[in-house]
Amino acid sequence: MSPRTRRQKAAVASQSEESNRSPIRNGTAEKPSKKNASSSGQEVKENIFLFAPNLIGYSRIFLAIASLYYMPLHPRTCSILYSVSCLLDALDGYAARYFNQSTTFGAVLDMVTDRCTTACLLVFLSSAWPRWAIIFQSLISLDMASHYMHMYATLSMGGSSQSHKKVDRSRNWFLYQYYTSKTVLFICCALNEVFFIGLYLLSFSSPTLSPSLLQPAQGEPASVQPGNPAHPAPNSLFASPWSAGALEMARANKIDSTLPWIITGISAPVMAFKQFINVVQLVNASKWLAQGDRANRKKQ
Repeated sequence: MSPRTRRQKAAVASQSEESNRSPIRNGTAEKPSKKNASSSGQEVKENIFLFAPNLIGYSRIFLAIASLYYMPLHPRTCSILYSVSCLLDALDGYAARYFNQSTTFGAVLDMVTDRCTTACLLVFLSSAWPRWAIIFQSLISLDMASHYMHMYATLSMGGSSQSHKKVDRSRNWFLYQYYTSKTVLFICCALNEVFFIGLYLLSFSSPTLSPSLLQPAQGEPASVQPGNPAHPAPNSLFASPWSAGALEMARANKIDSTLPWIITGISAPVMAFKQFINVVQLVNASKWLAQGDRANRKKQ
């Protein structure tokens, strides 16, 4: 056999071997087995609970609980922990976009954390100023109701995959601007919390809002009225250190009221606008749900 014939036979054999290895046979691609498909499906399974933005959300909850522990007697520590928890609200959104880990669970966790922490702070303010408790109770109710109805209307009318922050311009101009602009949303949420933190600090420092914080004038005898922190021996009036009167006396005059008055005054207009947005959100969600009810009744 000539060298040329041997080379031709070797080339034919090589081509035949490659065709046998190829996944395409008779013009049809070979389909992967079910075993391989199932194993590849297990590989791409993700743990939503360990996504970066959700881990940040858990840290927010931890900081919020810690701030509640220090809230009755330690205004500086409480304010720092509470503020850091609120600031992380912006970081988890950034992490969700950066790592492409936006999830429905994360969005709900973020909203629930916001609502609960604000409600807890308002509950404390209700106990600090019982005369104005109805105002703080109304703010809690408005905040909870407006956000719940807005999210429910979005999921039921817009679809389960629809985000509550995605608001169409035709629905309401104020809501569109509020949820579309990240700057507007951040400023409103941040200063709303700053206002309530300012009120919280004033409950420790302002005799104008809390007359029981007044100290007796020099040379005057200290009052023995229960709840007056000027009494020299609080244990004689309040046996339990956890009683309301003992807490009032322990927190009296611990900080200066200048800075709390400044931050409360600056943030008050934004807080008022945030409550206006809550009202608009509540009304708009109610109308949207009623629109869906009318459409369903027509179909029936």
